[in-house]
Order: sequence, then C-alpha cells, then structure tokens
Amino acid sequence: MTNLICPMLEISKADILNRLRFDNPWWETGQQEKIAYEHTPRRKYFEPFHQQILDRTVRRAIVLMGPRRVGKTVMVYHSIRALLDAGIEGNKILYLSLETPLYTGLPLERLVNYFQELFNHKRDDQLFIYFDEIQYLRDWEIHLKSLVDSFAEYRFVVTGSAAAALRFKSNESGAGRFSDYILPPLTFAEYLMFIDREAELIQQAKFNSQIEELNQEFVNYLNFGGYPEAVFSETIRQNPGQYIKSDIIDKVLLRDLPSLYGISDIQELNRLFTTLAYNSGNEVSLDALSKSSGVAKNTIKRYLEYLEAAFLIRRVERIDQNAKRFKRAVGFKVYLTNPSMRSALFGKLDADAEAM
Repeated sequence: MTNLICPMLEISKADILNRLRFDNPWWETGQQEKIAYEHTPRRKYFEPFHQQILDRTVRRAIVLMGPRRVGKTVMVYHSIRALLDAGIEGNKILYLSLETPLYTGLPLERLVNYFQELFNHKRDDQLFIYFDEIQYLRDWEIHLKSLVDSFAEYRFVVTGSAAAALRFKSNESGAGRFSDYILPPLTFAEYLMFIDREAELIQQAKFNSQIEELNQEFVNYLNFGGYPEAVFSETIRQNPGQYIKSDIIDKVLLRDLPSLYGISDIQELNRLFTTLAYNSGNEVSLDALSKSSGVAKNTIKRYLEYLEAAFLIRRVERIDQNAKRFKRAVGFKVYLTNPSMRSALFGKLDADAEAM
C-alpha cells in the first residue's frame, strides 16, 4: 500500500495582502481613526523623531533603537497618527511587524512591491513605510540599504529591540544610509507627565508636603517608572519585579544575547550582570568584577560590550580636565540604563533604603 503524502501548503500572496490590510486599517475610507495607542501620551522624544521622518533633505532610513518595552512601537503609531492628521492619505502609509509569522522570511522588497501594486504607487511617490521589529529578518540591513538606494522618495523607518544586532549592523552596513535614533526608558519628568503630576509637583510646587509627594513619586519611579506599560498597569505596579525581570531582563540575557553572539554559558553572563546591577553607580575594575562574579577578564570585556549594546548598562570612564579618557585608568563606573531593573532583581526600594 502506497502512502500518499499531501504537498505542504504555502502562504499565498492573497494571505499576505489580507494581513497587510489588517495591519493598516487607515487604508480603508473612513477608517483613519483606527490607530492603536491613540490615548497613550506621547514621549518627549516624539517630536524630534517625527521631524526627522518628515525631513526629506537627508536620504536615509531611520533606525529607532532602544531597550525592550520603552515604547518604540507606540511611537511609530503616534507618528502614523501625526501623518494622517497632517493630511497624508492613508494609502501612502505602510506599517508591518516582522514579528508577524506570516511575514517570516519574506524580503522587504517583496512587501514593498505588494504595497505598490495595491495602490498603483510609483517610484517617485512620497510614501512612508514602517518596519517594526526588524531584527526578525536575517540580513535586514542589506535589504533596507537596497530599498533606500532604489526609492529616493520613500521614507523608511525601522524599529527593533535586539539592540546589539541593530547597533553593530547599522554601523557596518548602513554607513551613509541609516540614521540611528535612540529611545531610552522613561525619564522621571516623563513619568510625572504620564501620571499627570508634572505641573503639580515640579512647575507649581510651593509647599513641603508637595516635596514629600515628589520624593515618593521618585521612589515609585525607581521601582517601576522606567517602563510605560508598568506606569499604566495596576497589575504590573503590584509586582513590577516579576514583569521587569521575566519580560525584559531575562529575555535579553537568556535569549537575545546568546542567540546573537553564540554565548553558551548563560549562567556566567547572568552572574556578571547581577554583580553589575548590585554595584550600579559604583566604581569597578575588571579584576574586581572577575573576582566577584567568577568570570574571566577577557570574557568580561566582551560581555560588557554586549550588555552596553543591548542598552542594559552604561559604562562611564574616568576623564581628565580636557574630557579625555585616562589611558592607564583601570577603574570605571557602570550604571543600569533603567534603575527599575535593580529593584526587579533585589527587591523594592523605599525612601530609607541604603541603595538610595
């Protein structure tokens, strides 16, 4: 008896077009109001980011980089909202996330071609094209550079959270074609703006009681305020450590960096990061870090580069009065890019905590 094996089903062009329509509801007449995250406040970084998109004097793609969960996708949707409010037709805007399974492995050129076919767009039309989570496409920088070279009038914006890959690849392959834009975690001023207390506690503060409230909000900011989602979610605020550690720190340490750099000893990387996090703001040295974490000095050098490229830490070197680094200095300071990570790892802070 012969076993008949049915041929594998392949994703059709019609399936992809249907998904593109789903991802871009503003294409439909009268549906311009359907924009995600419309009621989320805009970051203070939004205006310079959006103005960079509108500036056609520079022929470059914009690469929006930053840590996980700081609002890159939200800022893209805010940019689309601003374009529509400025009178840009919806069918001149394309948004898609490379994290969507249906787009897996598809060249960016093909997706742009489908968009062109749908609306009969020409090479000299002024279009706005957003590729979210670009790191899910292998060799994305080669595809993007080709698009920038081929379509001078199209504005390409890409985002990604695997910051290490994005930073290095954009520098290597996108010279003269990419402009990097860094979106950091929420600042304290942004946190106050998001909870609608900026004017009350900073601009109009007059009484000691308001200073006490400001101090309390600063403690809250240190515990969870660096991430917009945590600010707006009561559930996350009740247990910010679990959210920040499992959804942000662990995904970078256990998944992103090992897959990007072939790190086999994940526990070694985790030990080093824990040591750095506990000593955030203190002066350290390679010798001291090696002794404390049990990681070899040469390995620490590499891991420090990876962690900094992934926007988890920031190194500050000693400098002289001319702002030049000391050549023989062995000590340097390491800061977490978001203080909420320290609280997630070692417990909530209060106003009397020694770490304050």
